[in-house]
Parts: sequence; structure tokens; C-alpha cells
Amino acid sequence: MDGTVLVADDDRTIRTVLTQALTRAGCKVHATSSLMTLMRWIEEGKGDLVISDVIMPDGNGLDALPRIAKMRPGLPVIVISAQNTIMTAIQATEAEAFDYLPKPFDLPDLMKRSSKALDQKRRAPKVVVTPRDAGDDLPLVGRTAAMQALYRLVARVMNSDLPVLITGESGTGKSLIARAIHDFSDRRSLPFVVAQSADLQGVDGPSTLLAKARGGSIVFDEVGDYDDDTQARVVRMLDLLGDNAPRIMSTSQVDLSARMEGGGFRSDLYYRLGGVTLHVPSLRERVDDIPLLAEHFLSRGERDIGTVRRLSSEAGELVRAYSWPGNVRQLENAIRRLLVTASESEIARGEVELILGNQPAAEPRAGMGVAMGEGEKLSASVARHLKRYFDLHGGQLPPPGVYQRILREVEMPLIEIALDATAGNQAKCADLLGINRNTLRKKITDLDIRVTRRRKLM
Repeated sequence: MDGTVLVADDDRTIRTVLTQALTRAGCKVHATSSLMTLMRWIEEGKGDLVISDVIMPDGNGLDALPRIAKMRPGLPVIVISAQNTIMTAIQATEAEAFDYLPKPFDLPDLMKRSSKALDQKRRAPKVVVTPRDAGDDLPLVGRTAAMQALYRLVARVMNSDLPVLITGESGTGKSLIARAIHDFSDRRSLPFVVAQSADLQGVDGPSTLLAKARGGSIVFDEVGDYDDDTQARVVRMLDLLGDNAPRIMSTSQVDLSARMEGGGFRSDLYYRLGGVTLHVPSLRERVDDIPLLAEHFLSRGERDIGTVRRLSSEAGELVRAYSWPGNVRQLENAIRRLLVTASESEIARGEVELILGNQPAAEPRAGMGVAMGEGEKLSASVARHLKRYFDLHGGQLPPPGVYQRILREVEMPLIEIALDATAGNQAKCADLLGINRNTLRKKITDLDIRVTRRRKLM
């Protein structure tokens, strides 16, 4: 590797590591913690490659990219950032960065990209239109390789006219990816229309849909669930698209290729929709992103309802270990409940266990919720809840003391309901439960149960 590299990062350790690695590779290196110094070097004509952080003490590295392009057309810039969101990747791509890497980065990978940047001329710059800040609320957060690869692909396809098929399990954020592609594309000022199967029914269904889109974007939501007639309508609609055609996107949580091979999905529709396929990974495929997402939702709660909460280390470990069958949506709902139900600013492990223990084992589809049936025995219902309790530990055994913890969870509501049924009369309650009165009093004290007396007994 040959050339002069300008490194700008306010972290001394990163500057040192990059300087040593690039020097060993044969490069000359100028390193600084100041964006102002970096811009002066560029203006003076120094450097064949820039490696820059985003957040600097005296400015923003992304904001400086258009100025760098204007001063030194063709100078490649690799952006590194601890802001591991889709916004950073998209903004870096829009601002014509040569490449983008999240922190913490893989040093051999960065060296490989640096070598490529030095060997290849940067493409001609273009006018950058900064999109509105609609992405601030998108929980498309992640530093894992799977999410970073998805971010880069989204940034590459957002201004193309190719149809996009977005696949992934329920709750992974497929619709958010579609929305991001639209909001940061050249069509951002035009309508974004999500089409359900019902929107395509009737003689005027497809034409009404096109009229709503007005050259913007149409997303066929969960297209794998469309029946044969609806699929045929979509094919005919796509065949009649004219010059002012909308961008076509679709989402599916089922494997369309497998369904097509089984005769359940039209091959002509599959090939019309699958210009580019984006797979949104499940949380099980990006476990390291779970703490980032949890923190994101906690921060959102602080902003929206003014409630400041944080996970204890034990609670955070449990959240990370849980399988999250409902993916990001289930995680968000669980954090929202914890924001409301947690008794202290630091959320304890037991509070997380209680929330997760009451969640369904898998996110049910509409009309398929899991509830205790009319004829179901109490033991069967308890068994389901206990199985969830063990499952939420991610294949590991729960902490010792399960027996007493479970008994406490069962005893408390049982005694509370029995006391309520006997109007708070402890003698009657002990008799109802079949235990000694002194034993009942001890349990009331140990479990911190509040006893309220009423006049009338049941």
C-alpha cells in the first residue's frame, strides 16, 4: 500500500492504532483530533485518502464531506462512526463517502478498504440533497455485520428504479426498511403507499392505488399472503406501468421461492418483484444489537413520557439472552411495559422475568392468540408459564432458587385473592386455604401483602 493517509479521530487510541497499522503497510500518516486541522491539510493538497470519525470536538465529519469533495474532487474518504444507525450509513453514501465502517471496526477489514481506496479513483461528486430527519425515530440500530451489510445495500438501492423485495420474520422491521428507502430517495416528496390485499380488489382497485402513489412508492405488504386472484391483479398492474411509474417494493415473512416451487405463488409475479432482495435479520441473528435497541427504546421512553429507566446488569443479561420470537416489535413492547411498571429507576432482573414470563412463546398471528381455554386445567396453564420462564434464559439454566421463587409467585396472588374473597378475615382465609392461622400471618408478613377488612363476607 502506498500513499499518504489523513486520519481524524478524537480517540487517541484509534489514532495510534491506525497510524501504526498504516505505517507498517507502507503509508505516510498525518493524524489529528481536530476537524479544522484535517480541512487545512486537505486544502493544502495533502493526503491521498482520508479516514475520519463523524463526531469531532470541533465539527461533524459527515457535514464536511461536501466541502472535501468541492476542494479535492476524487479524494476518497472512509467514514468511521460509533453512531451505528442506518442514518449514518445513508448519509455517508449520499455525501459520496468512499466507504463507511461502524465502530468498533475490524482493523484488517479497514486496511483492505483503505488499500482499495488508494488504488481506485473516486467517482465524480454530485449535488447532495439532505433528507428530512424522518429517520431519527427509526429503530434501525445495529453494529452487527448483518445490519451493517443491510444498511450499505439500502444506501445503494434507494435511488434505483429496481423493485425491492424485503424479507424477514414478523417484527424485524421490514416496513421500516421500505420507509427508509423511500424517505431518503429522490422520491421522498412523493406519496408512500402501503397496499394490502383488500386495496387491490374491485375493478378500480389497482388504478386507485396508482393514483394515490402519483409516482412515489408502493409497498405490497406481506405479498406472500395474497391469494391467486390478487396476485394476478398485481401482475396485470405491473405490466401496465407507464413512464410515471411508482417505485415498487414488497415485504414477505414467508419464503416466496419455496412457495413458488410448491405452486402457491406465481412465478411471473415473483420475478417482477424480486429485482433486489433485502433480508432483515431476526434478533437471534444479531444478538449483540439487543442492548443497543433496548437502550434506544429506553431513551425514547424518557423523551416521550419523561420516565428515566435503565437496565441493571443482571436485567440486561436476561434481555440479551432471551430468544425474542417477536423480534424488534416484541422487544419494544416489553421495554414500554417496563418503563411503566418498574418501581425504581434501575430495572431489576425480577421485573424483566415477570414481563417476559407473561409473553407468548411466539408472536401469534391475528386471531391466534394463546389463552387459557375454557376446558384447560390450571396445571397445563402453569406448565406453559413455567416453560416460558425456562426458555427466556436462552438455553441456560435459571439462577439457583427456582423453587422458592416460583412458590412466591404463586402464593402471593393466591393469598391475596383468598383474603379478598373472605373480606380480609384471616381466620376465614386460613380455613379456606387449609393452613394454620399463624402460618398465614407469617406469609402475609413475608410477602408484604396488604390486608383490607370489609364488613360483608362471601
